[in-house]
Amino acid sequence: MRFDELDLSDELLDALDAMRFEQCTPIQEQAIGIILKGHDLIACAQTGTGKTAAYLLPVIDLLAETERPDHAVRCVVMVPTHELAQQIDRQMEGFSYYLPVSSLAIHGGNDGKEFARQQHALRSGADLVIATPGRLLAHMKMGYVDLSKVEFFILDEADRMLDMGFSEDIMRIVAELPADRQTLMFSATMPKKIQQLAKTILTEPEEVKIAVSKPAEKVDQSVVICHEHQKENLLKHLFEQGYSKRVIVFSSSKLKVRQLSQAMRRLKWKTAEMHSDLDQAAREQVMHDFRAGRIDILIATDILARGIDIDDIAMVVNYDVPHEAEDYVHRIGRTARADADGKAVTFVSERDQRRWAEIEKFLEIEVRRDDVPEEFGKAPEYRPSHGGDKRRQSHGNKNSSRKPRADRQRSEKNGDKKPHEGKNDATEASSAHKTKQKRRWHRNKPKNTENK
Repeated sequence: MRFDELDLSDELLDALDAMRFEQCTPIQEQAIGIILKGHDLIACAQTGTGKTAAYLLPVIDLLAETERPDHAVRCVVMVPTHELAQQIDRQMEGFSYYLPVSSLAIHGGNDGKEFARQQHALRSGADLVIATPGRLLAHMKMGYVDLSKVEFFILDEADRMLDMGFSEDIMRIVAELPADRQTLMFSATMPKKIQQLAKTILTEPEEVKIAVSKPAEKVDQSVVICHEHQKENLLKHLFEQGYSKRVIVFSSSKLKVRQLSQAMRRLKWKTAEMHSDLDQAAREQVMHDFRAGRIDILIATDILARGIDIDDIAMVVNYDVPHEAEDYVHRIGRTARADADGKAVTFVSERDQRRWAEIEKFLEIEVRRDDVPEEFGKAPEYRPSHGGDKRRQSHGNKNSSRKPRADRQRSEKNGDKKPHEGKNDATEASSAHKTKQKRRWHRNKPKNTENK
């Protein structure tokens, strides 16, 4: 369906035409009509499906029909991160270009001047406020935020907000909203906690569910079965093969991101790191440098897997296998966007083999396997039925003195004795005597009276 087939204003269609938006995505086609009719909505759609436009377009049109009351907020969009708030605010500027609808991004991680600017804007009022829960609550506690006239309350990436612990903050904000508002909830997944939240804050909602899409066909996916210690050399090898610009490397922890980024910088690659320990100013500078080409390789946690709009990523590397299949789709969805080609490489160590098998099952394909170069040593066998087994990992622990069960049985069968069985009577007697002496000493030991 085309946007001009929807019941949107001419001014909004002009803005979409200037932005070269022509065809609706499935979530836009289904959600826009429901929102324009005034229904509450719960929508399950992953990042990259166009859900931001699905709620912004109809809400902008509805807000433009009437004037904003003085010093009031008419729409609140709740988001989990600073980056997503900024991204939505940029999209809002384009969509509302020909309409008298104002917006304001409210998020933390900035200096006192920015907080004062947000404070002044909230006192004056805004048609649409895009906010992270914590920062909006900080302003609300100061008494100058009027939410009594909110017409629309929107939760974007609701599942992620609950995962980040924002449930109580959201309910505190909901308590200040009028009961007759229109509430829209968008979530990539629909676990029980999201369903429960929907029952609490939505009224007779319509439901839209867009199936989790598979990776774009133009993504060249490959996997390397390797040992953990081989990963860093494999990454260098990729860069040396020419895949060293417009790259995002996803790792599982902030510590590993820092270590890997430092290692790559020592080798003179133009690398930066992105994780939640960076303050807002640092994150913005990294993203600005990456977009401008001053940084070629971005090493990040899953903070970049969702909600960041960068269209020209050449390659995504999963240095660590993501925990969920949907996370894998989100990660590699950073490349091959806007009908471009892209490459996605995943390193799978022994402990992650079972998890990788689950991802392939979800994808319904067997991803091409590339070999570890000979100079990096022998790679492990691919045995996903064993990979990730905690019991098996503990048997392989260098610091463990306990033999695997099969080895113990073999030893006993061959007549090997347990350590205590090899002691002679004199040794045992000596040991018992020392134990008695130690017990007697502890029993008669004078009490420590110091520092009383």
